[in-house]
Amino acid sequence: MTPTSKMLAADLLPTGTLGLRTRRTRAVLSALGIAIGIAAIVAVLGVTRSSQSALLAQIDRLGTNLLTVANGTDFGGIERVLPAEATLMIRRVEGVAHVAPTAQLATRNVYRSNLVPAGQTGGLAVRACDASLLATLDGRVRQGRFIDQATAAYPVTVLGYEAAKTLGVTRVDPGTRVWLGGHWFTVAGILDPFPFAPEVDRSALIGFPIAEELFGYDGHPSRLYVRAQQERVDQVAGLLGATANPANPERTEVTRPSDALTARVAVAQSAGTLFLGLGAIALLVGGIGIGNIMVISVLERRGEIGLRRALGATRGHVAGQFVAESLVLSALGGLSGVLLGCAATAALARSRGWEVLIPPEALWGGLLVAVAVGAVAGLYPALRAARLAPAEALRTV
Repeated sequence: MTPTSKMLAADLLPTGTLGLRTRRTRAVLSALGIAIGIAAIVAVLGVTRSSQSALLAQIDRLGTNLLTVANGTDFGGIERVLPAEATLMIRRVEGVAHVAPTAQLATRNVYRSNLVPAGQTGGLAVRACDASLLATLDGRVRQGRFIDQATAAYPVTVLGYEAAKTLGVTRVDPGTRVWLGGHWFTVAGILDPFPFAPEVDRSALIGFPIAEELFGYDGHPSRLYVRAQQERVDQVAGLLGATANPANPERTEVTRPSDALTARVAVAQSAGTLFLGLGAIALLVGGIGIGNIMVISVLERRGEIGLRRALGATRGHVAGQFVAESLVLSALGGLSGVLLGCAATAALARSRGWEVLIPPEALWGGLLVAVAVGAVAGLYPALRAARLAPAEALRTV
């Protein structure tokens, strides 16, 4: 009678890792496919969560109650004007907290000096405004000061963040000037970026009085920024078009800038789904690679299998050995992938100034998926090894 052996649970791991310990390079390369797939999944989930958190925090900080009112643009991209009474009429709407009128001065441009060719505008605009703009947009001055009643009537300008970068203005002092509309204007301040008003970022802002004196501004705004009470945003938005331009309300565009950031959250989710699919494909390829390596391992180790079978090892013992080997291989790949994914998420989040957020389900889920893939990949090789009879396994291949 052929003797039978017993395998303790404590013996399964050393036996199952025998092939991995003797063929380390092949084991590393086999686990690499699993690692890449899991790393991609963890990184996508982590980066998506971190970016969404940053966008939502930005929306919460800036508020969803900011509305803009405009009359569209002409073929040259210049904003069309609104009625001169639009600002006063909107201030009377119930639920409106602040209104800030601005007017794009279509025929005026700003340059670093009077030696710059007229055609090199850099895509910058000249925009008239008053002190209410900063409060309505909840903006901040990075350097210097904003336009006020004392400076609005003088050739003084405040540069938006992108305008200052384009013009090469990095500091504010009494000698800092720009060539604006054929006149020298002193730069009084530089603004922080306005995520909800990119057109302000690319503008040189001047006061209404000096715009009227030097450039013939006629009092018609071209874009209004409205801060509504939070609970009445939808109600106010429905009234702004007819209030700002009663003669042609259908031409008036009323938008909520926070919707753009909300749309970016949705786009990030869609992109995340795509990359998750790519990670799943990489994981599948890695699983197939492990299965292939395990089949080769069975063929190479027929002598070992035959010897164990001759000494009394059961088919279950042999199958368990190869399943354990596949599980260990995939678990190592999964753990490496989780670490790589976390590192990639942390590096990208910190470079963008985001809070590092990795969903817990991405961590334990990645490991579970890797182990599941390893179990499936090792099932066929394990059954093939278990079917080998002692005499057949000892034959020379």
